[in-house]
Parts: sequence; structure tokens; C-alpha cells
Amino acid sequence: MTSKAIIFGVGLPMVIFGAFIAILIAPLAEGVVSTIEFVGSLIGILGVVFMISGMFYKKEIIIQE
Repeated sequence: MTSKAIIFGVGLPMVIFGAFIAILIAPLAEGVVSTIEFVGSLIGILGVVFMISGMFYKKEIIIQE
């Protein structure tokens, strides 16, 4: 059972935002291009990790006694 809230609510926006930072904003910064590319890539990689964790998410059944 996957969690669409984790995949589409957290993971996908992080991947898109990370790519936006790495591809579009990094060339505009003159002195710190490699640092901004690294941060954008890191955000994108974390987004992929969240998407994968959303695929393996399983709700636990809570039994009340």
C-alpha cells in the first residue's frame, strides 16, 4: 500500500524544486555555482528518497484493548 500524500505531497515537489535550483538558479549566482548546484542536487536526491519511502509505507493497525 503506497502513500500518495508522501509521494506527491513531499517527494515530487522536492525533486522539482531541487532541479529548479540546480538548473535555473545556479547559473545566475557567480561565485557559488557549485555550492548551489550541490544543494539543489541534494534536495532532489532527498525527494527521490521520500518518493521511495512513500512506496513502501504501510499503515499499522492499532488494536485497542
